[in-house]
Amino acid sequence: MYLSEHFSLEEMCHSNTAIRLQLKNEPNEEQLTNLHRLCEGLEDVRTKLGGLPIIISSGFRSIPVNRAVGSKDTSYHTDGLAADLICPAYGSVDDTFVDLARSSIEFDKCILEFNSWIHIQFPKEGEKPRRQTLVIDKEGVRAYVR
Repeated sequence: MYLSEHFSLEEMCHSNTAIRLQLKNEPNEEQLTNLHRLCEGLEDVRTKLGGLPIIISSGFRSIPVNRAVGSKDTSYHTDGLAADLICPAYGSVDDTFVDLARSSIEFDKCILEFNSWIHIQFPKEGEKPRRQTLVIDKEGVRAYVR
């Protein structure tokens, strides 16, 4: 089942951690609705990146899966509103992050994590996008100034 033109439910719910630990990772109706919103936002990301394929390393995470990867219960991944991604065909993760941070995409947060991947999340229903841009590395968390 495709949630948008280029992103499938299977792709958004795939988790090696869930498979390895035999954890259920299936969205409920509200999370599925959010996943549709996430994928529409990812379509905007893909367009900004020249239509090149985006590799999703993590999308939706059930609470047990989210805990297993060491994340907080408040993560937007558990709502179906966040994805971790790279786009190698576009360029480095750093360059990709800078271009997304400077874009007009209506994200809530865009985070460069350890120069290895980009976490992007979209606002919850009825909330305005905060367009926060952050960098997380060995030195901690800091705001990225556009």
